[in-house]
Amino acid sequence: MATLGELADVMRSKNAGPYQFTIDLMFNDRATYDRVMSSGMLTERVIAPLYGVDEALVRIMPFERVRAIKITIPRTTGERGSGSAFDRDVYGAQQHGPLVDLAIP
Repeated sequence: MATLGELADVMRSKNAGPYQFTIDLMFNDRATYDRVMSSGMLTERVIAPLYGVDEALVRIMPFERVRAIKITIPRTTGERGSGSAFDRDVYGAQQHGPLVDLAIP
């Protein structure tokens, strides 16, 4: 068992417009990418509760050719959007945190 943070060579997040952010996961080798993809842990059902959003709003896009996964999630600041009052992460740069400790069999 390992965490996603231990397996991914790159984990980063950024804004994908004012009302959502995207998380990029990148892997240097095919075996690790395949392990994560086949684990059953990167699903809308698993990710949505980590971010307090409905499963239908989570988008997971694997890019097998380059061993990368993009996850897009709405910002939990609601309709206020990036840069609004009380926004704690205006650039969306710290939003990958809840996935770092996700256990991958």
